[in-house]
Amino acid sequence: MPARIDHLVIAARSLDEGVAWCEATFGVAPGPGGVHRLMGTHNRLLKIGAADFPRAYLEIIAVDPQQKPTRPATFHRWFDLDDAELQATLARRGPQLVHFVVEVPDADAAVQALARQRIDRGSLLEASRDTPAGRLDWRITVRDDGQRLFYGTLPTLIAWGAAHPSDSMADSGIRLRSLALSHPRAVDLAQALQAIGLTDTPLSAGPPSLRAVFDTPRGTVTLDSKGI
Repeated sequence: MPARIDHLVIAARSLDEGVAWCEATFGVAPGPGGVHRLMGTHNRLLKIGAADFPRAYLEIIAVDPQQKPTRPATFHRWFDLDDAELQATLARRGPQLVHFVVEVPDADAAVQALARQRIDRGSLLEASRDTPAGRLDWRITVRDDGQRLFYGTLPTLIAWGAAHPSDSMADSGIRLRSLALSHPRAVDLAQALQAIGLTDTPLSAGPPSLRAVFDTPRGTVTLDSKGI
């Protein structure tokens, strides 16, 4: 299995705001998600799979005010969710596309490949949660400082166990048409993407951004991270 886009990350100040954003943007409510006790976060999920992205989904994620992370307090939450500037932007603009996650066949090898380029993608953490369809287990890269790197255009790496969350998701009618990346250090980013085996995602030199285009019952919807 080659590296492939697993899911897009929408950060929200609260999960309620994220759900309202999804309904306003796509015209549908996201499906159920779960709680990440390790990180003190919770999410809702939306299936966006298409021919080119067969298992893709959208993750709307926020800090869960009802719980404290079981991870030591010296470590930050994933996806820069503890970053004051990101939180201020979410308060000002509302939920935003901030990152994406790539499924890799050999997570350890991918981490080592990035390390050879002097990129610390973070340790591989083991995580799990129970769902009505069964238990989900995965390994995911998270830096101690929680940083996404390259303004979110260098993906987090994930390796799933026997089950994938999209297997039990209801069809949403939303399809991911494309994902394109832009960064002023496009050469460095291209080398990093090649190192993890993600070679077919369009990348250009320019201001940092992720640009995702969706086909929806309402027509075309485009999300841009706008350099967050």
